[in-house]
Amino acid sequence: MAVLWLDEISAGDLEKVGGKGASLGELTGAGLPVPPGFVVTAGTYRAFIEDAEIDEELFEAVDVDVDDSSALADAADRAQELILETPFPEELREEILASYREVGNGEAFVAVRSSATAEDLPDASFAGQQETFLNVTEEDLLDRVRECWASLFTQRAIYYRQEQGFDHSAVNIAVVVQQMVDAEKSGVMFTSHPSTGDPTMIIEAAWGLGEAVVSGAVSPDNYVIDREDRSMDVTIAEKKVKHEKDEATGQTVEREVPEDKRTQRVVSGDEIDALMDLGERVEDHYGEPQDVEWAIVDGEVYMLQSRPITTIDESGSDAADAEGGDPAKGLTDGSGSVQAAEGGSADTADASGSGEVIVDGLGSSPGTVSGPARIVTKLDDLAKVGEGDIIVTEMTMPDMVPAMKRASGIITDEGGMTSHAAIVSRELGVPAIVGTTNATTVLEDGQVVTLDGDKGSVLEGSAVEPDEETEPVEEVRPQSPVKPMTATEVKVNVSIPEAAERAAATGADGVGLLRTEHMILSLNQTPEKFIDENGPDAYTKELIDGIRGVADEFYPRPVRVRTLDAPTDEFRQLEGGEDEPNEHNPMLGYRGIRRSLDRTDVFAHELEAFRRLYEMGYDNVEIMLPLVNDAEDVYRAKECMKEAGIDPEKRKWGAMIETPAAALSVEELAEAGIDFASFGTNDLTQYTLAVDRNNEHVADRFDELHPAVLRLIGDVIETCREHDVDTSICGQAGSKPEMVQFLANEGITSISANIDAVRDVQHEVKRVEQKLLLDSVR
Repeated sequence: MAVLWLDEISAGDLEKVGGKGASLGELTGAGLPVPPGFVVTAGTYRAFIEDAEIDEELFEAVDVDVDDSSALADAADRAQELILETPFPEELREEILASYREVGNGEAFVAVRSSATAEDLPDASFAGQQETFLNVTEEDLLDRVRECWASLFTQRAIYYRQEQGFDHSAVNIAVVVQQMVDAEKSGVMFTSHPSTGDPTMIIEAAWGLGEAVVSGAVSPDNYVIDREDRSMDVTIAEKKVKHEKDEATGQTVEREVPEDKRTQRVVSGDEIDALMDLGERVEDHYGEPQDVEWAIVDGEVYMLQSRPITTIDESGSDAADAEGGDPAKGLTDGSGSVQAAEGGSADTADASGSGEVIVDGLGSSPGTVSGPARIVTKLDDLAKVGEGDIIVTEMTMPDMVPAMKRASGIITDEGGMTSHAAIVSRELGVPAIVGTTNATTVLEDGQVVTLDGDKGSVLEGSAVEPDEETEPVEEVRPQSPVKPMTATEVKVNVSIPEAAERAAATGADGVGLLRTEHMILSLNQTPEKFIDENGPDAYTKELIDGIRGVADEFYPRPVRVRTLDAPTDEFRQLEGGEDEPNEHNPMLGYRGIRRSLDRTDVFAHELEAFRRLYEMGYDNVEIMLPLVNDAEDVYRAKECMKEAGIDPEKRKWGAMIETPAAALSVEELAEAGIDFASFGTNDLTQYTLAVDRNNEHVADRFDELHPAVLRLIGDVIETCREHDVDTSICGQAGSKPEMVQFLANEGITSISANIDAVRDVQHEVKRVEQKLLLDSVR
């Protein structure tokens, strides 16, 4: 049989019906309220391609070098074409349609959902790679089933399987066809605490269909309930939008939530009790805590999906308090360092007694480590840097990143809090001190030192035992994965693709800034030189690979990618740099969008990378234009996008507000078509106050909270709100509590913070939003 009904399926049928199908069948068999439906089995897909004799050609087509972007695109196109253009055998067609007619008397809207046989493996996540279609009727059902099969061969899916070592021919796909629940309210439920496994149930709820919660389109209400006495802590979010079925077209649409329901509690006490009763039944049935998707319509609760919770810490260690952890562990001030609580440093080790301070500078990445110093004066010296060594250099460059990943700490003579060394060290979780002026001459090669990245001091001797070290990813992973619910999105800044896993572990709502310049500078050649020697395809591929690594890690959360913005003094250090202009003040010179619009031939290759990423299915990638001055810059860049084959009406793109000129002409930028405006406070501050942020003589006058800077930011937010343009901040100041308070009060759409500050910013935003809500009703 091509079709199995949900009440015929159990958890043991994974190979026949895939992960989703097996879960729904198991829930149905346990007597839980699951909407009726059936599964077009994985064997049916296999028989379809074999009987049509397209299987061999299909698997040959996708046996390509996935690092070759054009070959990958051709492979995906050919594989999907083979499936989509192969007609259904008449017998199969009739069986699927006859089964559909038994669901809801043949008039039902159904969900058609891919259910791959490898999607729930513990060492690989195929989430989001295969298609789901909602509100499907008989007319489109067979096409949607075939499109689910074809989605097994998108560029993303082919690339991921090959990278994970999965044989394409060994992965099959089933399709769940299930009656749609036209949900009035829906969400997700953890039947036990998702970090500790404690008897604490956590429910997230929003109006309309659950896709809005799962996709991150809305911040849901959050209910934390003690399973023993059912006491609860309730956080009501502002739910601006909801997903629902359009009665005229049957399509799922996003609509605004009426004003009177935006801050209204979604689920009542009785509904909480009903959800908890079902949650406990699900957990008892499976014998382990579950992550459950649910929906409510006409007072009835339906279970839409259930899977085991995989984030519970089995070690038995106590989890931090869900409202921010142990305050004694230090508070992030947003500079990238951790401010120690009274009585000690942010690290468990106390370096104060290990010896005299021999060098000091700016603590730019928190933590305390000990190890042998390795003096690096030229790139050849990087070979001597081993695991646990401390790099000591004049300044870091992008091609030092592999060595920086090996090192336990970084010390530089030059640079400030926004230098390459400071930014990359924070993202890699490596303690660092910058701007010491003389570390390379004072310290000796091999000398054992202790680096205190909080205080900015280097001490003689060792004060930290190696076994005290932790994994950088685990340091930033919230001890409770249940993040504070906020209407203001909290995103994360990423400078290098190598930091993507660490950034994603924070639970951020997406990436507010991914810099392309570090990808380009790591080539050790100027763009023009690299293209001249290797060809434009090689240049485009470098960008695709870098961006794709981050987009995969965050999918479907948005990743905002800034086009090239590097000053000429950085390019002059690379091969081909002799052709760069010799500028007196590169920060005011040939950089950002002005360089891109002057060298449109190079800019076109950059935009080609975005076009190919969209073609591969990375619809979460957004384009951000740096150092824009006026609408003319935006119009010209928009034309370049069109010439590259990117439709500005379909893709999300915007401009950075880094100059007073951009801030003062933001209304014209909005009329030019931008979807968002993002503040780069490092540049906006230095251009507003005429303070070079890297000049130690005036660094004390650099203040992102200066009234003039705040006035520009506030005016831009107000104007953008009038023109329905999102606003965000991705500059250094976005991690500072004072700036967070100001931005949340002004009504900014999103705040992008440094990796180590994400959770603190989430809590600060939540605190400000709750105060605003209280003030509005008092």
